[in-house]
Formats: sequence, structure tokens, C-alpha cells
Amino acid sequence: MDRRRRTAGLQAGCSATVRPMRILIVGGSGFLGDELVRQSVTDGRVVAATYLSRPGAVAGADWLPLDVRDRTAVAALIGEFGPDVVVNAAFRQSDWVTTAMGAAHVAVATSENGGRLVHVSSDAVFSGRAVTYTEDRVPDPITPYGAAKAAAETAVQAIDPTAVIARTSLIVGDGGSSHEDLVRSLATGGGNGVLFTDDVRCPVHVRDLSAALLELADSDRAGIHHVAGADAVSRYELGCLIARRDGFDPARLPSGRRADTDLPGPVDVRLDCGLTRRHLRTRLRGAREFVK
Repeated sequence: MDRRRRTAGLQAGCSATVRPMRILIVGGSGFLGDELVRQSVTDGRVVAATYLSRPGAVAGADWLPLDVRDRTAVAALIGEFGPDVVVNAAFRQSDWVTTAMGAAHVAVATSENGGRLVHVSSDAVFSGRAVTYTEDRVPDPITPYGAAKAAAETAVQAIDPTAVIARTSLIVGDGGSSHEDLVRSLATGGGNGVLFTDDVRCPVHVRDLSAALLELADSDRAGIHHVAGADAVSRYELGCLIARRDGFDPARLPSGRRADTDLPGPVDVRLDCGLTRRHLRTRLRGAREFVK
């Protein structure tokens, strides 16, 4: 049943009862997925969320096991649940099949069932050579993960031109993200590594990002959207902000330059979100505002 047929019954007379939106969060047990599930449940949606190894902890959702690499399993799950909206937040940095092919499997199944797709992408699709990137810049990835994310974008656009592809940046929150865990580990002397002073991103708070993605899902927007924070900060500056917030001495954080290492990856990537912000009610705060 396609989206038009699903909603037709809701418009067939003043006595019709509007049913809650059915939303499927693919990758719901991850850091972003967890917040998407939480906000969707709070908003009164009928929520299902998928996981690979263990279900998430948010109550009020139907937790379903799914390996997005299995095209048949993806089609069966989406066909059975019948979502109005699918948000795909699933990825694995070291796994092309999960990140690229999995996105295509989700897009095909969502399109065949008449649902609306919001696909979460990344600033990793860019090399950093241009520094600032608008939505119309062509991806030029320089890492396998970035290439997989770029391939996923191409597949989603080809399969469903009405889908939203939301590129985002470094996702943090009030604790619990991998970057925050790293900062606490370094600040207490329990971890190895450094925070780069020349590795610049536009960090976004997980609550702001989730709200923006759900707002885009409810809209008639399509295509590429940049959804990141208002501030461009280095990983080291962000680490210092987090350390101060959590009561640690920022002076304990080791720093360095990515340019002085042989680690692959872009250095300075700043997503220009001006166009997307003009279409959102959700305010995408900068790290200097939300990390305090």
C-alpha cells in the first residue's frame, strides 16, 4: 500500500480518526538512534526500532533484530511493519556492505512499501580541500567510510528521489557519545591518543539533530540537507569544552595535529547549513552553546 492510499482514509470525512504515524528507526540502538526513538515515542508515534546485536533501552518501542546487509530480511521487516516513515541511522565504519549496500536495501524496501525515507549521511563524504561545503557540492571522499557513505547517498537518490538525505557532523550530547567518552578517558589518564587541533568539524547535539530529522520526515522536503551545529571547532577545542563541563582540567588533554600524522581522513570540513536552517523550526545550536 503506498503513502497516498494510507492517508486517503484519514481525509475521507470529518468523522475519520487520524491514526498515529508509524515510524521505523533503522539502527535504533545506536547513539543517534536511541534519541530518535525517544523523541518519536514522546511525540506519540507508533515506533519500531531495529538493532544488530542487542536492543536499545528506550521503552515504548517495538525492538526488532535486523541485519541491513540481508536484503530479504530488510524487505520482510519493512513490509510487515508498514511504516509511514523510515529513518536510516545504521552504519558501520569498517563495513562497506552495511553502510552502502544496507542503505540501498532500506531504500528499496521503503520505496516499495510507499514509505517516506530519511537517510542519515555524514560530512565524511568530503575531503576537506574546500573546507566549507554547501549541499550542492559533489562528494570527494578520501576514506573507505566516506566512500561508502557517498555510495549510499547515490543509491538512495537513484532509488527514491523524494527521500531526504541528511548529512551531519560530529554528534555529541550530555554524555554517552564516543567523543565524550574519549575526552573523559584522556582527562583521567586512562586512555591513549590525542585530540587534534587542526581537525575541525561542526558538532551537533544529538537532541537537535534528532528533532531536525523528525521535522524533515514530517515535511515535503527532498534531496540533500546539511544538518550540523552552528560552530566550527577543532576536536581539541571541543574536548576542552567537554572537560570543563564534566569537571576535569582541560590542561590534562593531550593535543596534536592530524597533519603531522599518517592517519587518513579529512582535516577541516565545515557543513554550510544555511539553506536547511531556513526550512527548519528546530534550532541547530553550536558546541560553544550546548556544551556547558
